[in-house]
Amino acid sequence: MPTPPARTYTLGFWLMCLSSFLFFLSFNLLLPELPDHLSRLGGTGWSGQPLHGADYKGFIIALFTLTAGLSRPFSGKLADTVGRIPVMVFGSLVCFVCGFFYPWALTVTGFLGLRLLHGFSTGFKPTGTAAFIADIVPVERRGEAMGLLGVTGSLGMAVGPAFGSWVATHFSLNTMFYCSSGAALLSLLVQGTLTETLPVAQRQRFHWGLLKLKWKEVLEPRVTAPAVVTLLNLFPYGALLTVVPDQSRLLGLTGEGKGLFYICYTVASLAVRLVAGRASDTHGRVPVLRWSTAVLGLGLALLVWSPSVPVFLAAAVIFGLGTGLNSPTLYAWTIDLSHPEHRGRGVATMYIALEVGIGLGALLAGWIFDNHPARLPWVHGMSLGCVVLALGYLLALRRDVARAL
Repeated sequence: MPTPPARTYTLGFWLMCLSSFLFFLSFNLLLPELPDHLSRLGGTGWSGQPLHGADYKGFIIALFTLTAGLSRPFSGKLADTVGRIPVMVFGSLVCFVCGFFYPWALTVTGFLGLRLLHGFSTGFKPTGTAAFIADIVPVERRGEAMGLLGVTGSLGMAVGPAFGSWVATHFSLNTMFYCSSGAALLSLLVQGTLTETLPVAQRQRFHWGLLKLKWKEVLEPRVTAPAVVTLLNLFPYGALLTVVPDQSRLLGLTGEGKGLFYICYTVASLAVRLVAGRASDTHGRVPVLRWSTAVLGLGLALLVWSPSVPVFLAAAVIFGLGTGLNSPTLYAWTIDLSHPEHRGRGVATMYIALEVGIGLGALLAGWIFDNHPARLPWVHGMSLGCVVLALGYLLALRRDVARAL
C-alpha cells in the first residue's frame, strides 16, 4: 500500500475531484431530456415489431445500470492489476464516444442499444476513482475525503440537468449531446496529468486473460454489509430518475424547470457531504448510516404525498440531505472493510450493489408508473419500503459490530 502523503489533499486529489465533476456532468446533463426524447422516437425492434418510446422509459436507466453492474467485476480486477488510471481512462472514453453518437441513434432500438453501451462508463470510471483516492489519503481522513470527492461529483450532477435542459431549450438536443461528449473528453484529459498509485509490484500489462474471472474475483465477501445497504438505499434513486421528469411536468415544471428537482436534491446533498464524512470518521459508519437512512425515508414519505410543487421540492431537499449523509459513509465503510490488495474488487462489489439497486428501481418504477399519474404514489411507496428494510438491517447489526464499523 502506498505511503500516505504528508499533506492530506495533494494536487492529485484535487485533479481527481475535477475529473469526477466533469464525468458526472457529462452523463447527468442528459437525464431530464431523455424520457421525452425517447417518447418521440419511433421505429421497429430487431423482430420487426413496432416499438414506442413512451413504453420504454424505465430502460433509460435500467440498461445503463445493467452494463455498469456487469462490468464492475472486470473494472475491479483491472484496477487491482493493470492500474487505477487505465480503468478511469476507459470509462471516460466510453462516455465521450457515446455522447457523440446519440444524435445518430434515431430509433428506439438504436437509442436503447447506445444506453446499454454508455453504462460501461460508470462501470469503470468511479471504480478506479474510489481506489485512487483511497490510495492517497490517510485512513483517519477517509470519510472526509470521500465526502469532498462526493461534493465535486454532486456538483456535476447538480449543474448537469439544469445545463442540459438549458442547452436543449436554447440550442438543440444534438448540441446537448455534443456538450456531454465534450465534458467527458475534458475529464479524460485531466486524468492524463495524474500519476498511477497502484504499487509497481502489483501492476501487470493488460492481456485478455485478465478478463477471465473466477467467482471469488466477482464479489468481495468482506463488504457484504455495505453492499446490502447500498442496494436498498439506491433503489429509490433509480425510481426517481425514471419518474421525476414526468412528475415535474405534471406539476407544471417545464422547460428549464424540469431540472429543478435535481438541483434542490443535489444542492442539499452538497451541503451535508463534508459534515457527513467527518461525522463517520468520528462517530462510526453505522451510526451515521442509521440517521441518513431515516432521513431518506422522510423524503420519500413526502413524495408519496407531494400534492404541490413546494412539497415536491421539499422532498427533494430532504432526500438530498439523506443521500449526502449516506454516500461518503458507504464509500468509506466499503474501503475500511476491503483488503488493501483487493481494494478495487471491494469498491466494485459496492458498485454492483448500487447498479442492481438503481436498475431494479428504474425497471419497477417504469412498469408500475406506465404513464399513469395516479400510480406515482405507489412508485414512491415501493421505494420507501426498501429504505425501511435498510434501516431495519442497520438496526439489527450487533452492537459490538456497529461500534467497530
